[in-house]
Formats: sequence, structure tokens, C-alpha cells
Amino acid sequence: MITQKRNGLLLVTALLLSGSAWSQTARERVLRELNQKEAIYGEAAKTIWNYAEVGYQEEKSSALLQDMLSKEGFKIQKGVAGIPTAFVASFGEGGPVLGILGEYDALPGLSQDAWPSRKVMTDGAAGHACGHHLFGVGSAAAAIAVKNWLVATKQKGTIKFFGTPAEEGGSGKVYMVRAGLFNGVDAVLHWHPADSNSASAGVSLANISAKFRFKGVAAHAAGAPDRGRSALDGVEAMDHMVNMMREHVPSDARIHYVITQGGKAPNVVPDFAEVYYYVRHPQRDVVQDMWQRIVKASEGAAMGTGTTVEHEIIGGVYELLPLESLAKVMYKNLKEVGGVNYDKSETDFAQKIQTTFNLPEGKEPDPADAAKILPYEYERTGMGSTDVGDVSWAVPTVGLRTATWVPGTAAHSWQAVAAGGTSIGRKGMMVAAKTIALTALDLFQNPKTLTEAQAELDEKRGKKFKYEALLGERPPALDYRK
Repeated sequence: MITQKRNGLLLVTALLLSGSAWSQTARERVLRELNQKEAIYGEAAKTIWNYAEVGYQEEKSSALLQDMLSKEGFKIQKGVAGIPTAFVASFGEGGPVLGILGEYDALPGLSQDAWPSRKVMTDGAAGHACGHHLFGVGSAAAAIAVKNWLVATKQKGTIKFFGTPAEEGGSGKVYMVRAGLFNGVDAVLHWHPADSNSASAGVSLANISAKFRFKGVAAHAAGAPDRGRSALDGVEAMDHMVNMMREHVPSDARIHYVITQGGKAPNVVPDFAEVYYYVRHPQRDVVQDMWQRIVKASEGAAMGTGTTVEHEIIGGVYELLPLESLAKVMYKNLKEVGGVNYDKSETDFAQKIQTTFNLPEGKEPDPADAAKILPYEYERTGMGSTDVGDVSWAVPTVGLRTATWVPGTAAHSWQAVAAGGTSIGRKGMMVAAKTIALTALDLFQNPKTLTEAQAELDEKRGKKFKYEALLGERPPALDYRK
């Protein structure tokens, strides 16, 4: 292997494989290659972990992944779907065509060192609390391994890496689906960091999010309150009505909000206020119905407080559409690869960080659980949302989760950031890279499975299905984190 040092990051520029190496079985060779390059991929992931760029601002993270793939012979389409940090990297020709998804956006306000107690690196800065630094690099590692297999075996087919920004609320993949970038792809593979290992036919929640902006009239809060109309009153009235609505929505619905702007000084009646809402449910038609009720609540709140309101939809994603024909193949490969085994220092880290979890005393999972593979379940329920959902309604899609965090860790927490910056995160990332690569090999060599997956997708979508993005025709919300 020939490598070079550049900008503090080891980048692979060429891989010289002896004929004897490829005389082993293809699966063994792919796993061996990924093992050999674990340190390189780990360093790349740690670099993106340090960048910690939020949605649609992932310029350095996207560039790193593009550079990595370009040096491996992939052709890069930059700035796709009107998104500067989105890209597609392709290698090969003809079919089958397989896609691998990669994310790389961080979450705001979760800066944390790779340490088992709360240790902020930069006040107010972002952190990779959902592990997307691992997601992007692990998926790229799998794509490169599959590319090398295509070359060595002269297998016909195309592998595509989709660089997908702003998963956290920005719905980056939705714009990519809407732009037709997944047309002609036979199957898409993805994964996500977690505190356990699983590859069931999982589902997720559909989601619509928006910012509601109230405008009022400023005045002296003591000297002339009668002349003011508080935009914050409008926000609070809306929030109160929505909170009463919670009793009258399905029990598996989720509604959450934050007041992003509420005025500047108590003695000034606020003439502007903003609240940011998420609405979720396992079925997007229920989400759409709830959404209309929330919009009406905003309008009623404005009317009752003498203010005006308008809203901007920021994101909207479908629920995941699970396919057993693909999930069983992914699960088989995850079982073959196995989970994450901790050494002593990793076990010590896990035991220390588990003392910070908000769990009942004595209920902390065993750190050794990271080595286990959860049993296969049909349509395992997930309470989060992802823009992978839209991809899954456009093309047969399958994914897995691996233990990049200490068992018991909550996603979107400082503990997830901490573990993701250690060897624990790197090991989980490599489990995902190996499982995705082996699954891709299976699909390239067994096109019948792809045919079955397409038939299953067609049946589940129904003959009358027509894709319409929940966020409508709006352009990408490139400034939603600014």
C-alpha cells in the first residue's frame, strides 16, 4: 500500500494488490483490505469529528470525502440537487447499479471532548452527537472496498457513493430524490451509528418541520404597553394551543419545538419572535393532518394577539419502507462480521461514561453487549426520523445499525459525541463498512435478489403511488442552521 501525508490526514493514493491476495475468496479479501486500512479510515473520521460542521455548512467534511473517493478513481459530481455540499461519486459501468449513502453533518451546541465526563471543547460549538462523521467515512470505506473488488474480479456493475448533507432537519436526501439522482439505481445501502448492532427491516417516523415567525408592534413595556403587540405572545399562545392538542392526537405521534427568538429585552415589547416545530408519526398522511392543525393554531394565535404569522417549511421526510428481501441479506452479513469487542481501556471508558447515563440505578447495560447482534425482527419500530425514508420509497433500500457508542448511550447526547471520537466509534464504523461491502458483493453476484426487492417495493408502494416531497417544491433550506 502506498500512502502520503497531506494536511495531517493519511489519504490512500494507490493500492497495490498482489495476485496472491486476490487468490483468496473475494469476501476474505474485502475484509482483509478493510482491516488493513482501519487506521486510515479512523483518522479520516476523527478529522470530520473535529470539523463538526452543521447541515449545509459541511464544506471541509464533504471535500475530505470527495478527495478520498476521487483518489480511488471515482468520478465526482459536485454540488448536486442545488446543494453545494452534496455530491455523487461513481465507479464502474453498466448494471447492476448499487448506491451507498454517506452523511457528515453535526448537531449544534453539543461540543464535547473524547472523554467519559462532560468536557466541552468550545462553548456553543457543534458536535457529532449522531455519529455522522463515522457514517460518511464508513460508507466511503465500503464503497472503496467494493470498487477494488469490481476491478480485481472484472465484475460488471457500478457502485455509487451519495454524499448526503443536512440529514439533521435539513432533509438533504429529499432534494436528491426529487432531482432524480437515484433513478436507475437498483438498490441503496446505508447504516447508522447506535449503541447496539442490528439489521432488522426497520421503520422510522415521517416528519415535517418548520419555523413559525410572528411579527408584532414594539413599544415600551411599562410606559406604553397598550401600544404594543407582542410577537412573543403569539408564539406562546400557539405553543399553548399545540400543547393542548397533544391529548387529541394519536399516542404514537411526537411534537416538539424550541423558541429560537423571543425578544431582546424585557422592557421592549417584542416585535419579532420565532418558534421551530417538528411533527412526527409512523404514517406521513397522519403527519400531514396534524401539520394542518398546527398551522391553524398559529393563525389563531396571531389573530388572538393582534400579530401576524407566516411559516417556512424547513424539512419533510417520509417514513422508512422496509424490505425483508434485502434486510435478511444484510442481517446474514452482520452476523458474519460480528459486533464490537472492547479492549481493557475501552471497557474502562465505557464503565466510566455509563455512570453519567440517566438510567435507573443498576440498569446500565453491560459494555460487553456491544459485541452482540440483536435478533432479527420484522419491521422493527424506530422513533426517530430520517431522510433515508424518501430514498426507500424511490429505490429498494436496506440499512443496519452498529455499536459506535457505549451500550445505553442516548443519541444526540454529549456521551455519543465522546464515544464517537474514540476507538469505540472507529470499531463500530468498521463493522458497518464490512457489512455493507459484503452485502454489496452478494447483490452484485445475485441479481435475482435485486429483482425480488424491486417486486417487494412495488407491492408495498402500491400501483397508484406517486412520489411527492413533503416539503413541496421549495429549494434547499441552505441557511436553516444560520
